[in-house]
Amino acid sequence: MDLGLNGRVAIVTGSGRGIGKAALHALGREGAKIVVTDINGELVAATQAELSDAGFEAIGVAADVCNEGDVARLVEQTVAAFGKVDILVNNAGFTRDKYLTKMPTEDWDAVVNTVLKGSYLCTKAALPSMMEQRWGRIINISSRAHFGNPGQANYSAAKAGLLGFTSALALEQGKYNITVNAIAPGFVETELVKALPTYERLRDAALARNPLPRLGTPEDIADAVTWLASDRAGYITGETLHVTGGRYSS
Repeated sequence: MDLGLNGRVAIVTGSGRGIGKAALHALGREGAKIVVTDINGELVAATQAELSDAGFEAIGVAADVCNEGDVARLVEQTVAAFGKVDILVNNAGFTRDKYLTKMPTEDWDAVVNTVLKGSYLCTKAALPSMMEQRWGRIINISSRAHFGNPGQANYSAAKAGLLGFTSALALEQGKYNITVNAIAPGFVETELVKALPTYERLRDAALARNPLPRLGTPEDIADAVTWLASDRAGYITGETLHVTGGRYSS
Protein backbone atom coordinates (compact mmCIF):
# COMPACT_ATOMS: atom_id res chain seq x y z
CA MET A 1 0.00 0.00 0.00
CA ASP A 2 1.38 3.40 -1.00
CA LEU A 3 0.99 5.69 2.00
CA GLY A 4 2.03 8.78 0.07
CA LEU A 5 5.04 9.52 2.28
CA ASN A 6 7.76 9.39 -0.35
CA GLY A 7 9.75 12.62 -0.12
CA ARG A 8 7.94 13.88 2.97
CA VAL A 9 10.15 15.33 5.71
CA ALA A 10 9.63 14.06 9.25
CA ILE A 11 11.04 15.20 12.60
CA VAL A 12 10.61 12.79 15.52
CA THR A 13 11.64 14.10 18.92
CA GLY A 14 13.18 11.81 21.51
CA SER A 15 14.17 9.49 18.68
CA GLY A 16 17.57 8.30 19.82
CA ARG A 17 15.97 5.02 20.89
CA GLY A 18 12.68 3.29 21.68
CA ILE A 19 9.42 4.40 20.11
CA GLY A 20 11.00 7.42 18.46
CA LYS A 21 13.68 5.41 16.70
CA ALA A 22 11.15 2.80 15.58
CA ALA A 23 8.99 5.59 14.14
CA LEU A 24 11.93 6.89 12.13
CA HIS A 25 12.58 3.43 10.68
CA ALA A 26 8.91 3.04 9.75
CA LEU A 27 8.73 6.47 8.13
CA GLY A 28 12.02 5.87 6.33
CA ARG A 29 10.75 2.61 4.87
CA GLU A 30 7.89 4.60 3.33
CA GLY A 31 10.36 6.95 1.64
CA ALA A 32 10.27 9.86 4.07
CA LYS A 33 13.33 11.98 4.73
CA ILE A 34 13.90 11.73 8.44
CA VAL A 35 15.40 13.79 11.26
CA VAL A 36 16.58 12.12 14.45
CA THR A 37 16.73 14.43 17.44
CA ASP A 38 17.36 13.78 21.11
CA ILE A 39 18.95 15.59 24.03
CA ASN A 40 21.70 12.93 24.04
CA GLY A 41 24.13 13.76 21.23
CA GLU A 42 25.78 10.33 21.29
CA LEU A 43 22.42 8.63 20.75
CA VAL A 44 21.64 11.04 17.91
CA ALA A 45 24.91 10.25 16.14
CA ALA A 46 24.52 6.49 16.57
CA THR A 47 20.89 6.44 15.42
CA GLN A 48 21.58 8.71 12.44
CA ALA A 49 24.40 6.39 11.36
CA GLU A 50 22.10 3.36 11.77
CA LEU A 51 19.40 4.99 9.65
CA SER A 52 21.86 6.04 6.95
CA ASP A 53 23.35 2.54 6.86
CA ALA A 54 19.81 1.22 6.32
CA GLY A 55 19.60 3.37 3.19
CA PHE A 56 17.40 6.14 4.55
CA GLU A 57 17.95 9.84 3.88
CA ALA A 58 18.55 11.06 7.42
CA ILE A 59 20.16 13.82 9.43
CA GLY A 60 20.71 14.10 13.17
CA VAL A 61 20.35 17.20 15.35
CA ALA A 62 21.01 17.08 19.09
CA ALA A 63 18.50 19.33 20.84
CA ASP A 64 16.71 19.90 24.13
CA VAL A 65 13.01 20.28 23.29
CA CYS A 66 12.57 22.53 26.34
CA ASN A 67 15.13 25.01 24.97
CA GLU A 68 13.62 27.44 22.46
CA GLY A 69 16.98 28.11 20.83
CA ASP A 70 17.68 24.41 20.37
CA VAL A 71 14.25 23.89 18.83
CA ALA A 72 14.71 26.81 16.42
CA ARG A 73 18.06 25.33 15.37
CA LEU A 74 16.46 21.90 14.88
CA VAL A 75 13.88 23.26 12.46
CA GLU A 76 16.40 25.53 10.73
CA GLN A 77 18.76 22.62 10.09
CA THR A 78 15.88 20.46 8.86
CA VAL A 79 14.77 23.11 6.38
CA ALA A 80 18.38 23.72 5.30
CA ALA A 81 18.84 20.00 4.60
CA PHE A 82 15.45 19.07 3.15
CA GLY A 83 13.68 22.34 2.32
CA LYS A 84 10.62 21.95 4.54
CA VAL A 85 8.92 20.17 7.44
CA ASP A 86 5.91 17.97 6.66
CA ILE A 87 5.56 15.74 9.73
CA LEU A 88 6.28 16.36 13.39
CA VAL A 89 6.06 13.59 15.97
CA ASN A 90 6.19 14.97 19.52
CA ASN A 91 7.54 11.90 21.26
CA ALA A 92 10.08 13.23 23.80
CA GLY A 93 9.21 12.34 27.35
CA PHE A 94 10.08 10.19 30.35
CA THR A 95 8.80 9.16 33.77
CA ARG A 96 9.93 10.12 37.26
CA ASP A 97 7.52 8.20 39.42
CA LYS A 98 6.70 8.98 43.05
CA TYR A 99 3.56 9.46 45.06
CA LEU A 100 2.68 13.14 45.04
CA THR A 101 3.53 13.79 48.69
CA LYS A 102 7.07 12.55 48.01
CA MET A 103 7.50 14.08 44.54
CA PRO A 104 10.15 16.83 44.34
CA THR A 105 9.13 19.93 42.42
CA GLU A 106 11.98 19.35 39.99
CA ASP A 107 10.53 15.93 39.05
CA TRP A 108 7.15 17.50 38.35
CA ASP A 109 8.72 20.28 36.27
CA ALA A 110 11.06 17.99 34.33
CA VAL A 111 8.29 15.62 33.19
CA VAL A 112 5.61 18.24 32.50
CA ASN A 113 8.00 20.62 30.73
CA THR A 114 9.45 17.96 28.46
CA VAL A 115 6.07 16.59 27.40
CA LEU A 116 4.03 19.81 27.22
CA LYS A 117 6.45 22.71 26.78
CA GLY A 118 8.55 20.61 24.43
CA SER A 119 5.54 19.82 22.26
CA TYR A 120 4.50 23.49 22.29
CA LEU A 121 7.94 24.73 21.24
CA CYS A 122 8.49 22.11 18.54
CA THR A 123 5.02 22.53 17.08
CA LYS A 124 5.24 26.31 17.06
CA ALA A 125 8.57 26.13 15.24
CA ALA A 126 7.44 23.54 12.67
CA LEU A 127 4.03 25.04 11.84
CA PRO A 128 5.15 27.91 9.55
CA SER A 129 6.56 25.44 7.01
CA MET A 130 3.40 23.32 7.12
CA MET A 131 1.11 26.36 6.88
CA GLU A 132 3.00 27.77 3.90
CA GLN A 133 2.65 24.55 1.92
CA ARG A 134 -0.87 23.91 3.28
CA TRP A 135 -0.07 20.34 4.29
CA GLY A 136 1.13 18.90 7.54
CA ARG A 137 0.87 16.13 10.09
CA ILE A 138 1.39 16.61 13.82
CA ILE A 139 1.30 13.45 15.91
CA ASN A 140 1.55 13.72 19.68
CA ILE A 141 2.61 10.65 21.64
CA SER A 142 0.44 10.61 24.74
CA SER A 143 -0.09 7.51 26.90
CA ARG A 144 -2.77 5.29 28.39
CA ALA A 145 -1.60 6.99 31.58
CA HIS A 146 -3.79 9.97 30.69
CA PHE A 147 -6.52 8.00 32.52
CA GLY A 148 -4.33 8.24 35.63
CA ASN A 149 -1.77 5.95 37.24
CA PRO A 150 -0.81 5.92 40.93
CA GLY A 151 2.66 7.33 41.41
CA GLN A 152 2.52 9.12 38.07
CA ALA A 153 0.64 12.35 38.79
CA ASN A 154 3.24 14.32 36.82
CA TYR A 155 3.31 11.96 33.83
CA SER A 156 -0.46 11.40 33.78
CA ALA A 157 -1.12 15.15 33.96
CA ALA A 158 1.35 15.87 31.16
CA LYS A 159 0.00 13.15 28.89
CA ALA A 160 -3.60 14.22 29.55
CA GLY A 161 -2.62 17.81 28.79
CA LEU A 162 -1.23 16.66 25.48
CA LEU A 163 -4.70 15.48 24.49
CA GLY A 164 -6.14 18.94 25.12
CA PHE A 165 -3.28 20.43 23.12
CA THR A 166 -4.10 18.02 20.29
CA SER A 167 -7.79 18.94 20.23
CA ALA A 168 -7.20 22.69 20.31
CA LEU A 169 -4.51 22.58 17.63
CA ALA A 170 -6.65 20.44 15.33
CA LEU A 171 -9.32 23.16 15.41
CA GLU A 172 -6.78 25.89 14.74
CA GLN A 173 -4.89 24.24 11.89
CA GLY A 174 -7.52 22.35 9.89
CA LYS A 175 -7.94 25.27 7.48
CA TYR A 176 -4.33 24.76 6.42
CA ASN A 177 -4.87 21.05 5.69
CA ILE A 178 -2.81 20.18 8.76
CA THR A 179 -4.07 17.27 10.81
CA VAL A 180 -3.26 16.91 14.51
CA ASN A 181 -3.75 13.61 16.28
CA ALA A 182 -2.52 11.78 19.37
CA ILE A 183 -1.48 8.21 20.00
CA ALA A 184 -1.91 6.77 23.50
CA PRO A 185 0.32 3.69 23.87
CA GLY A 186 -0.21 1.11 26.55
CA PHE A 187 2.66 -0.77 28.18
CA VAL A 188 5.44 -0.82 25.58
CA GLU A 189 8.68 -2.72 26.14
CA THR A 190 11.35 -0.11 25.43
CA GLU A 191 14.90 0.05 26.73
CA LEU A 192 13.89 2.68 29.30
CA VAL A 193 10.96 0.59 30.56
CA LYS A 194 13.06 -2.55 30.83
CA ALA A 195 15.62 -0.63 32.90
CA LEU A 196 13.06 0.35 35.55
CA PRO A 197 13.57 -1.40 38.91
CA THR A 198 9.84 -2.21 38.94
CA TYR A 199 9.83 -3.53 35.36
CA GLU A 200 8.87 -7.13 36.16
CA ARG A 201 6.00 -6.10 38.42
CA LEU A 202 4.71 -3.60 35.86
CA ARG A 203 5.05 -6.14 33.05
CA ASP A 204 3.11 -8.81 34.92
CA ALA A 205 0.36 -6.36 35.88
CA ALA A 206 0.00 -5.18 32.29
CA LEU A 207 -0.16 -8.73 30.95
CA ALA A 208 -2.82 -9.61 33.49
CA ARG A 209 -5.01 -6.72 32.32
CA ASN A 210 -4.38 -6.85 28.58
CA PRO A 211 -7.15 -8.45 26.49
CA LEU A 212 -4.46 -9.29 23.92
CA PRO A 213 -1.99 -11.72 25.50
CA ARG A 214 1.21 -9.77 24.85
CA LEU A 215 2.84 -6.43 25.53
CA GLY A 216 3.32 -3.65 23.03
CA THR A 217 6.47 -3.11 21.00
CA PRO A 218 7.93 0.16 19.68
CA GLU A 219 7.03 -1.08 16.21
CA ASP A 220 3.33 -1.25 17.17
CA ILE A 221 3.40 2.47 17.90
CA ALA A 222 5.57 3.23 14.88
CA ASP A 223 3.01 1.63 12.57
CA ALA A 224 0.29 3.86 14.03
CA VAL A 225 2.51 6.92 13.57
CA THR A 226 3.15 6.06 9.93
CA TRP A 227 -0.54 5.58 9.19
CA LEU A 228 -1.58 8.86 10.84
CA ALA A 229 1.19 10.64 8.93
CA SER A 230 -0.03 9.26 5.63
CA ASP A 231 -2.51 10.40 3.01
CA ARG A 232 -4.69 7.44 4.08
CA ALA A 233 -5.49 9.29 7.31
CA GLY A 234 -6.04 12.68 5.68
CA TYR A 235 -9.60 13.11 6.98
CA ILE A 236 -8.77 12.26 10.59
CA THR A 237 -7.90 15.06 13.00
CA GLY A 238 -8.31 15.84 16.68
CA GLU A 239 -8.46 12.14 17.55
CA THR A 240 -6.68 9.94 20.08
CA LEU A 241 -5.72 6.47 18.88
CA HIS A 242 -5.23 4.05 21.76
CA VAL A 243 -2.63 1.38 20.95
CA THR A 244 -2.94 -0.60 24.16
CA GLY A 245 -3.80 -4.19 23.32
CA GLY A 246 -7.32 -3.35 24.44
CA ARG A 247 -6.36 -2.10 27.91
CA TYR A 248 -7.80 1.27 28.88
CA SER A 249 -8.33 2.65 32.38
CA SER A 250 -7.99 -0.53 34.42
